[in-house]
Amino acid sequence: MQVFNRQVSGRGLTVFGFETLLVSGSLLVAAQVHGSLDDAVSGLWKIVLITVVCELCFYYNDLYDLTVVHSKSELFIRVLQAAGAASITLAVVSVLMPSLVIGGGIFLTSLALLLVAVPAWRLAFEGLTRDPHLKETVLIVGTGPLARTVAQQILAQHDFAYRIAGFVDDEPSVTPSDPMVLGSTADLPRLVAKHHVDLIVVSLTDRRGKLPTEELLHAKLSGVRVEDAATTYERITGKIMTDGIKPSWLIFSDGFCPSRGTRIVKRLFDLVLSLVGLALAAPLMLLTAVAVRLDSPGPVRYRQERVGENGRIFTLSKFRSMRADAESGTPIWAKDRDDRVTRVGRFIRLARLDELPQLWSVLRGDMSFVGPRPERPFFVEQLAAAIPFYMERHAVKPGVTGWAQVKYRYGSSIEDATEKLRYDLYYIKHLSIVFDLTIMIDTVKVILSGKGAK
Repeated sequence: MQVFNRQVSGRGLTVFGFETLLVSGSLLVAAQVHGSLDDAVSGLWKIVLITVVCELCFYYNDLYDLTVVHSKSELFIRVLQAAGAASITLAVVSVLMPSLVIGGGIFLTSLALLLVAVPAWRLAFEGLTRDPHLKETVLIVGTGPLARTVAQQILAQHDFAYRIAGFVDDEPSVTPSDPMVLGSTADLPRLVAKHHVDLIVVSLTDRRGKLPTEELLHAKLSGVRVEDAATTYERITGKIMTDGIKPSWLIFSDGFCPSRGTRIVKRLFDLVLSLVGLALAAPLMLLTAVAVRLDSPGPVRYRQERVGENGRIFTLSKFRSMRADAESGTPIWAKDRDDRVTRVGRFIRLARLDELPQLWSVLRGDMSFVGPRPERPFFVEQLAAAIPFYMERHAVKPGVTGWAQVKYRYGSSIEDATEKLRYDLYYIKHLSIVFDLTIMIDTVKVILSGKGAK
């Protein structure tokens, strides 16, 4: 559930809020059964801590991504995994801070209650939200590729309560026998009334002379929301559609203009975190350097030129994870099960330890903690020639982690670069400190799951 980095999903927020009450309520019931949680203030803090830990474990097991968790078997498996992770985490916390220990009977009783209450609540919620009367009815104007893509995204997701009534289009190429094509744009008033439409998504390839202005204005004044297809796609997917949109959409769209205050706070945030990170990671960096040195001949670190903010070239440093002779001549992308990766290199990539020297780049100001992944000049030249709007990703500093890195796998092709660009543009449009914090939380989740490493 991305609460802060895209429009809040009503379903996701409802699930999150109710399960927060379930966790704290289970603890209170268990306390009543086994005895009080010490004094009121101490007991309250313990309930808050346990609730936060449980909710984080639920989040890290994707329980708040309703598109991922929408089957009964998946729900039960992830609830058990989250409960196990919460139990281990709280056990560690109780060892480190004994004052936060709660009675074993209270914890076990509350855990048993949660293992029953959470799945029961989820199944009840899923049953209620299947009611078509609780869904927003969507009518799509246009039948082109973008319109079909938006329709597919709406049908594939479970976070937003949408139901597609159908399409309208004036194009003669539309097959009359297609049951989802309900009529032409002239039929909009009738179709809006007949299907009780809540949202009209406009996706016309060429609007000049074709946009049903009068019909859309009438619908909007009647209380129906009217949106551009690219805007709907952005809200549902958390990325920006780069195909079929014009530069004017980016120019006139909200966002893409972080305030000076946001940039200053972001830089201060980077300075503090890089200094703290270097201090805490120093022993780990030393051990990693020794392991790389002993594992294979060659330098401990490797340096490469990368493209930074506004196209400026800087030198990036990482711990070497490949053979010293891994690349000669034309640069090539890394690939799955790359035979150039050393034994230690495979581990440090999986644990992201090879990225630690980038803290120096953050401290120097070449990079930020959060931003698009810095790419090599050779690949930037190729990708900019093949992908629309690619150079716009350099409007901000590149990052150690980023929205594209946590949402998409490691890129090794033009198709992958195109998909990651959609996430990068979304990040640039919605750049904020809160968004950065949520990405960093997601980064921990990606590291723990081992996703995305090559």
